[in-house]
Amino acid sequence: MKKLAIIGAVVVMMMTSCASMKVVDQSAAANAGAAALQALTISDSQIKQLCSQYMVESDGQNTILPASNDYTKRLDRIMARFKNISDLDLNYKVYQSNTVNAFASGDGSVRVYTGLMDAMNDDEVFAVIGHELGHLINKDVRDAYRAAYLMVAARYGIAAYSQTAGAISQGFLGDLGQQLASNAYSRRQETQADETAFQFCVQNGVDPYAMYHALNVLTSLSGGGSQGKLAELMSTHPDTQKRATHIKQMAEAAGYKMTTSGSSNISSGGGKTSSGIKLGGGKSDSGNSGSGSNGSGGKGLKIGKN
Repeated sequence: MKKLAIIGAVVVMMMTSCASMKVVDQSAAANAGAAALQALTISDSQIKQLCSQYMVESDGQNTILPASNDYTKRLDRIMARFKNISDLDLNYKVYQSNTVNAFASGDGSVRVYTGLMDAMNDDEVFAVIGHELGHLINKDVRDAYRAAYLMVAARYGIAAYSQTAGAISQGFLGDLGQQLASNAYSRRQETQADETAFQFCVQNGVDPYAMYHALNVLTSLSGGGSQGKLAELMSTHPDTQKRATHIKQMAEAAGYKMTTSGSSNISSGGGKTSSGIKLGGGKSDSGNSGSGSNGSGGKGLKIGKN
């Protein structure tokens, strides 16, 4: 709340000094400062409703692959490996897009892009989803929505959140998405989400080095001619190599030995399966996966912000 209060003070200053901010009308502009402060009181249940409304907007702007598609079937198999997430009330879909990305929303929506599935094997995709769920579990997503709502509500002069779904306009939701995209998680939040992903992997019999490999994939792609896909994502996920090293050290400290090379050393292509994995000398785990045709489309959204 202290951080949000500081944001509220900044918004008040912004609104009193910048007449070009987007507002509904002049009277709304006059009340924008008060609106920003009142928006701080938005409740968790209202945040969840706001997330649901935003996901309707996001889904409508992206191509969602049907249940019969191989990408969706592969995601179903990956999500079926999560054994301890029933309380999150998740719904998950695949966006057809070359963007290397995934995110979890505050209403339990998980969206994974085909570009990410093409770049990573099953274990790595599992770890990335675990990272996004980490942001959800750690309340990072809730706080990101609250902060973004605060900023956008001030522009529109909205004094309080309305329970009426129709009261949130398409323009407002679009601006909310832009605000979410411009905000970045802190280094601490990213590290905590990585650690949650590691724990998910360990608890569910997935390669404990999967998050390490996934971060190496992002590092490899960002420096290997795919910067167009990853430039925005990497700009909000700093120190990726340091994060990878941290997860590797966690796995080593827990007594796990790395027996996999990861997809950063494999030529890009859809349908990667989990390679042979030994968990502390235990059984190997091999996965079967498939992918549909690679397509582009949809709007790239920053990891964990939507």
